[in-house]
Amino acid sequence: MSKGKLLVIDDEERLRKLLARILQLEDFEVLEAANAKDGLRKLDHEVVDVVISDVKLPDANGIELTKTIKASYPAIEIIVLTAYGTINDGVTAIKNGAFDYITKGDDNEKIIPLVNKAMDKAILQRRVLELESKLNNKFGFDRIIGTSPAITAAIKLAQRVATTDTTVMILGETGTGKEVFAEAIHQASPRSNKPFVAINCSAFSKELLESELFGHKAGAFTGAVKDKKGLFEEANGGTIFLDELGELDHDLQAKLLRVLESQQFIKLGDTKTTKVNVRILAATNRNLQDEVAKEHFRSDLFYRLSVFQIMLPAIRDRKQDIGPIAKSFVQYFAAKVNKQITGFTDDFLHKLEVYNWPGNVRELKNIIERAVILCDTHELDASLLPYEFDSAPAKSNGNLSAFDLSSVEKLHIQRVLNHTQSNRAEAARLLNIGIATLYRKLKEYGLE
Repeated sequence: MSKGKLLVIDDEERLRKLLARILQLEDFEVLEAANAKDGLRKLDHEVVDVVISDVKLPDANGIELTKTIKASYPAIEIIVLTAYGTINDGVTAIKNGAFDYITKGDDNEKIIPLVNKAMDKAILQRRVLELESKLNNKFGFDRIIGTSPAITAAIKLAQRVATTDTTVMILGETGTGKEVFAEAIHQASPRSNKPFVAINCSAFSKELLESELFGHKAGAFTGAVKDKKGLFEEANGGTIFLDELGELDHDLQAKLLRVLESQQFIKLGDTKTTKVNVRILAATNRNLQDEVAKEHFRSDLFYRLSVFQIMLPAIRDRKQDIGPIAKSFVQYFAAKVNKQITGFTDDFLHKLEVYNWPGNVRELKNIIERAVILCDTHELDASLLPYEFDSAPAKSNGNLSAFDLSSVEKLHIQRVLNHTQSNRAEAARLLNIGIATLYRKLKEYGLE
């Protein structure tokens, strides 16, 4: 079994082939190139762990080539060989990213141990990059499924703000995926290698939530036997996600406002301030403007948090995404319980699409998990759905009765579209409905 793949770049054929043979005897897979151009071409087509390059090449300087290779393939380790070594060249090679710089001939006994060390580091680097890639897939924007205009617009907004340090307010009904968006924003930000901490503000009493967020000193209250770090400290350098922010008590709202403005706070029972560097993402399913009008939520905090808002659509307003989302859940839960389930029937999908989904994506996930557990065949059918889905209307044949309310609505939408010359944004405005709702109705009535 190969210990790894190397590329030897040297225009001296005799020395190149000798070095390649020595490395092959050590169980390495070896590629050869006589110049920089050929070497870079091989790197484009092969997964190489370590490059051994001569300094003097016909078409390049090996030290500069090191910089080029590291820029495109950061996981590759490079050993630079030269017939006449100088301290300055060695320093420059290391600065350009070389693993080491050695002289030909005098250091022949060092080459095999050096290659082994470089290979160990390269393999470790590759594993780290693979783990980071998996992490991005698990928590990044690729995790968000959907191509409907509403969800696409939300994703684009989130991607644009992710690279900044701006506070973001994520709005939407319960179960629309606000925490998933928050994780994706963090993962795409410069803080991605720092902690992401999430807390549901509605899950704690006022006193306990203050301690959870800001920490406390020993003796601050009954039961506080030792100092405790709060979540803001745990998230230092990274991101904190405050879900259900509308449930926050007025006193805690004032404390949160201070963190937003000065990045500092006072722990329970403490007399000095604690400083942090934290990005705040917040979410709520409440209408905070209404809460401000009722004086349930501080207006200054609302405006400070609402610098950048992202509205997540309800799943009923992006029904074209229900099928792909359901399919991803089927694949996940089928693998989890070790069942060979390939998909679902048309009737099953139809009942999903006409259901109102008060619990949004979270409810869909639970429904699919239940159906997969109950399924004894290779596809999910409508009999596996809960009783509330039985009231879903049968699939329409497209022929609406003249006395059917849906027929009147379809005709009216068509007339408005004709009036606007198919300008859907203007049609939605005239109909006084959201653009996502209009797209849903166009699909429902076959007007797309």
